[in-house]
Amino acid sequence: MKKILYLTLCIAGLFTVSSCDDFFETKSPSTVDADFVFSNDETTRAAMYGVYEAWRAACQGNVFGDGLYYALDVAGSDIEKHPEAFSNQPGRHYPECLYQNGTYTSSYGLTSYQTESGSAYVQLYSAIAKANAVINAIEGKDNYEEIINGEISTQSQVYGEAIACRAACYRELIRYYGDVPFQLKAGVAAESLTSRYYIYDFILQDLQRVAPKMYRVGETVAMEKNIFSRTFVEGLIGRIALDAAGYQTRRTDLGDNFYIRLDGSPVSFEDKGNPNSNAAGAHYGRPTYYAELYNLAKTYFKAVIDNPGSAKWYDVDPRIKGANGEIYNNPYQYFFQQMNDLEYADESIYEYAQTQGTGNDARPYSYGRPSDGGSSNAFPCKSYGQGRINPAFYWGVFDPKDARRDVSVAITGSTGGGAERLIPFTPNSKATGGGPSLNKWDECRMASPYCLKQRTSGINGPYMRMAEMFLGYAEACAATGDEATAKTYLARVRERSFPAGQAFTDQFIASCGSTYNAVIQERGFEYAGEGDRRWTLIRSGLLPDKIKEFKELTKKMIDGLETQGYYTFANGNQISAYVWTKLVDAKSLYGYRLTTQCPEGMEDDPVLNPGWRGQNNDWISAGRTNGVTEANITKNYTAGDLTNLAIKGLFRYIDPNGAEAQALEADGYAKVAYGSQLVEKRDEYQTYLFYDYDYTSAPIYLMPFTPNVVASGFSNGYGFNQK
Repeated sequence: MKKILYLTLCIAGLFTVSSCDDFFETKSPSTVDADFVFSNDETTRAAMYGVYEAWRAACQGNVFGDGLYYALDVAGSDIEKHPEAFSNQPGRHYPECLYQNGTYTSSYGLTSYQTESGSAYVQLYSAIAKANAVINAIEGKDNYEEIINGEISTQSQVYGEAIACRAACYRELIRYYGDVPFQLKAGVAAESLTSRYYIYDFILQDLQRVAPKMYRVGETVAMEKNIFSRTFVEGLIGRIALDAAGYQTRRTDLGDNFYIRLDGSPVSFEDKGNPNSNAAGAHYGRPTYYAELYNLAKTYFKAVIDNPGSAKWYDVDPRIKGANGEIYNNPYQYFFQQMNDLEYADESIYEYAQTQGTGNDARPYSYGRPSDGGSSNAFPCKSYGQGRINPAFYWGVFDPKDARRDVSVAITGSTGGGAERLIPFTPNSKATGGGPSLNKWDECRMASPYCLKQRTSGINGPYMRMAEMFLGYAEACAATGDEATAKTYLARVRERSFPAGQAFTDQFIASCGSTYNAVIQERGFEYAGEGDRRWTLIRSGLLPDKIKEFKELTKKMIDGLETQGYYTFANGNQISAYVWTKLVDAKSLYGYRLTTQCPEGMEDDPVLNPGWRGQNNDWISAGRTNGVTEANITKNYTAGDLTNLAIKGLFRYIDPNGAEAQALEADGYAKVAYGSQLVEKRDEYQTYLFYDYDYTSAPIYLMPFTPNVVASGFSNGYGFNQK
């Protein structure tokens, strides 16, 4: 057993730290050669571990953790925004705002946010190289035809996993860089850029080829949710087909015959809006054969829905009532609670793995509820909170009865000493400012929170879950005219988050203008704060319209706050210049500090609504479990019993000079400047929201190649510099 484990670690290490070319060319007897690595199931599986580590490292460090996803996706839509002042982070904020309608691309430094060695581009190609090594080795085996045409085996499963990794990497590269080099052989560099539509055709064909030769998630003991499964591959086909069918911004400097498909045929486009004259005349459009791709997406999303393996979908919360009397009744909430508890969530199809106490974990540090705690020995430790929520979306667009609202958005953060605090709108990081944040991941909520060090919570990275299968299927059905089916699956997602009979799906569709638009909008509610929205609006062609609509709503909100001290949204919510807050002992009042779904009929309770906040029920015990010393507990836990923040006036205007305000202040509530901060910081919330975008020009959402990549022979487009 020890010998097998040692061999596994050696092979995984070779695929992690060595170049694939070096690995396969070595002849030293002290190393493992390719023929031996792929000669049996154990060593073949071990080789794939190195591929997974390269993929996981790219995901966490350069794509979804602290990379481009962090800089653009979770901070650049009508739903999400950044926490800090625009001038503080120009490397992030200019790409996020479409480079000021493309006027800024020529001024943008090629390494303003990326580094040469640590960019998403470099790290994704590193994972591709390792995947190619596995793919090439298996394709070179004498029994390859038997592997790919026979029964499902470990060899065919691992081959499919490597194909899936390569496809996922190219999908992410195209999203961020547009047309990229296409490399299929380990150690053989690509010589030119390749049409993204050629790449899409190739990887879609590749994935369809291997899917039947793979196990579904949970189908065998080894098929955990951190392994690429047939379920994942079928979902990935649907996801990539939607991408390929959708609107994207493309270059005009690569020649008339550059955009081709896999069969060599030219791609023609349906363009939307105007070419961007500020960015080398880039165009925004979709391929004319989009219906073919939507039909492909329908086939594979439905395949997952019909046979999801061990992935589940909950219409009803499987929990009943908490040990301390907590009310649950929110299946959407349950998904994130499982992730916070360091379990594979039942609704997940694939998560990339993290380990508590090690590494550099983005959840909740970057994508969760903020904390002002220190970097270590805090309750909880510092959480920066890059993923913030535009206030007009929270107050004005999210239905107050939608059970996803409070799971998605936090209006309070943590002091880091065991208590809640209201997050101000003034630009800043942590709970000190930046406005409402993403709430889905929160160390307060973990069964075993890690108090010793920041960014080491151990919460996995979610990459695919069942909600996407339903909404992707609904979108593809709506796009191909199957309105009835689209509505059925839209309702399946929407209605589980509303009280019975109050989702009003027909009215929602009517308000959106079409079933297709309603599906896209619903996806915004389902994935609010997770960074899905930006790309969804880009590929659906709705980005210009939604930007315009949201900027106008934001202006009305701030104008109302400035002229009358509050603004009333169409959904009945009011945002006010002031709120009133008071810290209370929630444990004595309710039996728990960590709140869940606000119980029906308790909407006026200032502690329970908004729900899904509060503090860990016993931070001191959590700290001791982690190994925090008694001296550090005494030093850093400062809350005492007053842990939860009661808030009055959050959704309803209270006259600051009226009797109600006076009574609240007599009861110990403090009047706090709140919406008035939006007036003071209008530029941050209105002006810089897609700064100067004209709503018709091709949106420049892409990142430039770095100087080293350009020096390798791959030129920048879209008006970016070449050095």
